Amino acid sequence: MNTKILLGHGSGGRMSHDLIQNMFMKYFDNPILKTQTDSALLHLDNNTIAFTTDSYVVDPVFFPGGNIGDLAICGTVNDLAVSGAKPLYISISFIIEEGFELSQLETIVKSIANRAKEANVLIVTGDTKVVNRGKCDKLFINTSGVGQIDSKHFLISSGKNIQPNDMIIINGTIADHGMAIIGARENMSFSTSIQSDSAPLNHLIRQVLSETDHVHFMRDITRGGLSNRSN
Repeated sequence: MNTKILLGHGSGGRMSHDLIQNMFMKYFDNPILKTQTDSALLHLDNNTIAFTTDSYVVDPVFFPGGNIGDLAICGTVNDLAVSGAKPLYISISFIIEEGFELSQLETIVKSIANRAKEANVLIVTGDTKVVNRGKCDKLFINTSGVGQIDSKHFLISSGKNIQPNDMIIINGTIADHGMAIIGARENMSFSTSIQSDSAPLNHLIRQVLSETDHVHFMRDITRGGLSNRSN
């Protein structure tokens, strides 16, 4: 039995699942958290909102097809969208290592702004911390997102509407983003022309939901992959 945190605990796979179940759920357990969906669905007066949060730690921070800023906005927007919500507002916080180039930070911030505009969401609050050299890997980003959800889409993220013989539809090729990241790492002995396919999917998802009422379940499969998203 492991007595210390390992890298595998953040992989999105079995070790992550066990850590969540045996540690976090043990102390944080409540009916909303227990659903373990991509976004928490919250009732406020007569409205239902989706609320999600995520942290982004990427090596390297720049990779073919994007950077950590692209990933942060797209990941948060998509977590809301696959819950059936219309993404509206995002918070963003930066933990920056001392010595990080301002020009690189500006490139990342511009990417964030462009992706937010593309997704039609507003960045409404945030925070910045700078830590000593060696205390983080260049740049970490945390985002939270809020979206509004119609009652007819409330169960999409829960899986409760899944039926026998449902078709599984994947909106693109598998693992492009992961391979782009791995290929960009300096200590890897291979290179690839694959680029990250990170993109905000909320407009695509809203179009699908406007055309049919037969979408029974959606899930963002980044972190752990398709096979690890059964819970």
